[in-house]
Amino acid sequence: MKKLPKRLNLAMKQIKAYLLVVILLISCQPQSQENQAPEAEINPASPGFNAGGSDFKAIGLADSVMKAMGGRTNWDRTRYLAWNFFGRRDLVWDKWTGRVRIDDPSENTVYLLNVNNNQGTVFKKQRPIQEADSLRLMLERGKSIWINDSYWLVMPFKLKDSGVTLKYLREDTTQKGVLSHVLGLTFEEVGDTPDNRYEVFVDQSDYLVKQWAYFQRASQDSASRIWPWDNYRRYDKILLSGDRSDDGGPKNVQVFETLPDSVFNVAERPQFL
Repeated sequence: MKKLPKRLNLAMKQIKAYLLVVILLISCQPQSQENQAPEAEINPASPGFNAGGSDFKAIGLADSVMKAMGGRTNWDRTRYLAWNFFGRRDLVWDKWTGRVRIDDPSENTVYLLNVNNNQGTVFKKQRPIQEADSLRLMLERGKSIWINDSYWLVMPFKLKDSGVTLKYLREDTTQKGVLSHVLGLTFEEVGDTPDNRYEVFVDQSDYLVKQWAYFQRASQDSASRIWPWDNYRRYDKILLSGDRSDDGGPKNVQVFETLPDSVFNVAERPQFL
């Protein structure tokens, strides 16, 4: 077999080297949008989340919970939530604007406020509160009610919220025997009770929260209360837990794409509540 001329052999080697470089450059290019992770799997933390004090495994589990609940994109696109809290009061929340309506029959009070700017109106026995200091105190009370009652509904979406530190604690089982990853949540200078902490039980099979344990003080060794987080239902493109097996927490959960402005500025009770 005849050998190739030196010049031709050198040219072929140069072509091979060039092709190798081209292949390497192509392989290093970003993937097309079709091959990238879906947007719903992207779950940026809220400003003020304690990423430095949280651990990598706990953050990864928080992202898995968000994905199991429907994904960050679908959560952000969800606008109006309505629910009853423990049979005591009804709430409607416009997530996009911060408007909140609270109907509390036990106190014959209707709160119409914006939790982003603490502005609004409160009706007591169908009459608006006029005195400035009294109105301010009632608006603060309304916001506190919303902070508490909404956390009972949407806590799994808020695992990377502002002021939160997440830790992976252990593997454990719920009171119903569900094998779970246990996340520890502590808070710094957020909410009305920053000294609380929670243990959140994440089902190892479907990554949904199935139980939470409440510690009134972060220093406590044993939980003050333990509640189930179950009976999930799909609302449009997200999952929510309501009408739980212990007959506590959120009831009559509803999700709306649109609602009239009157829900948030007229004392008359909406028909859907």
